[in-house]
Amino acid sequence: MRESPSERFSRQELFAPIGPEGQRRIAAARVVLIGCGALGSTLANALVRAGVGELEIVDDDRLEWSNLQRQTLFEEEHVRQGRFKAEAALDVLGRINPTVRLAARLERLNAGNVENLIGKPQVVLDATDNFRTRYLINDYCVREGLPWIYGGCAAAYGTSLSVIPERTPCLRCLFPEPPAGDTELTCHQVGIIGPIAHLVASIQGAEALKILSGHPEAVRPRLVTVDLWNDQFLSLPLAERDPQCPCCGRRDFVFLEPA
Repeated sequence: MRESPSERFSRQELFAPIGPEGQRRIAAARVVLIGCGALGSTLANALVRAGVGELEIVDDDRLEWSNLQRQTLFEEEHVRQGRFKAEAALDVLGRINPTVRLAARLERLNAGNVENLIGKPQVVLDATDNFRTRYLINDYCVREGLPWIYGGCAAAYGTSLSVIPERTPCLRCLFPEPPAGDTELTCHQVGIIGPIAHLVASIQGAEALKILSGHPEAVRPRLVTVDLWNDQFLSLPLAERDPQCPCCGRRDFVFLEPA
């Protein structure tokens, strides 16, 4: 069946807050995705299907068998071949929507390469698995005035926070310092169920579409937390930005300093 370009996104355009103009904005947007695991692969799939113009994936990990339980872009053959996640993702995503400009950066984000890897996209999506990297993303995006969306999950717990510099609190307004390494829960310690990753990624994806379609005002200053196993869903309203925040208040971007 021959595709009609106007048909592919017709249902998304029928959604009134997006409409044809919002779809045009999405198609012109560049998104940088940091991480291509459970959150990142789900986000990449959603964004490519939504018609984002350009997607850059930053991830230097290779696929492992344990990834297949929750990372829905990938197949057994990718693991057997020892593929990098970002490169395998591009193969699949390019078949889903060949009009999207895709790029894989096989690097680990750090203070020395953050400017080169992120640049000036319309939104940055956090799909990492450690807080040091998130604080680096927060510092860079606040300094450059870039919206970014934090997401994290382990076991059956998930959290998301959208940061729009100058309008919403940043990550360091809530948590001035990263948690100590021995208090940070990871999938390697407590495991994870697939649905929590897909749920958190869906929340992040919806927030990204608000920004990309030209409706950043629809992003609420809230911290969303979920315990999927015990059916607990919280959307916690946040206070105003902290004028004494070391990042967005005092603009002391310590995580951008070389180690």
